[in-house]
Amino acid sequence: MNSIEEFNSYREKMNEKIFSQNHKNLNRFFNLDTNTYKDGALDIKTKELLGLVASMVLRCDDCIRYHLGTCYKIGVTKDELFDLFMVANLVGGSICIPHTRRALEYWEELEEANQ
Repeated sequence: MNSIEEFNSYREKMNEKIFSQNHKNLNRFFNLDTNTYKDGALDIKTKELLGLVASMVLRCDDCIRYHLGTCYKIGVTKDELFDLFMVANLVGGSICIPHTRRALEYWEELEEANQ
């Protein structure tokens, strides 16, 4: 199993366990997250790029992988990704450099998996 499959499988498994508890407020929070990234005044692509920058600045590798996967699916280009990396590093500082490395590595796995 590659890291993309491993990440998606783990995320799906754990989300099922969380949702199975039927905790009203936690389920609502997850739903709010899902609905936030739908088209609105900002389009989906813009929202995903914003989510990815925020995830890099906050240094959340799981969130970075999630948003990278979605960005890849919706057609974000590698040039756009590198502009995003620059914004994240400018805002977040050099502490974002290791996350940039891992993000690029994951992006390249996405590219290879979809050839």
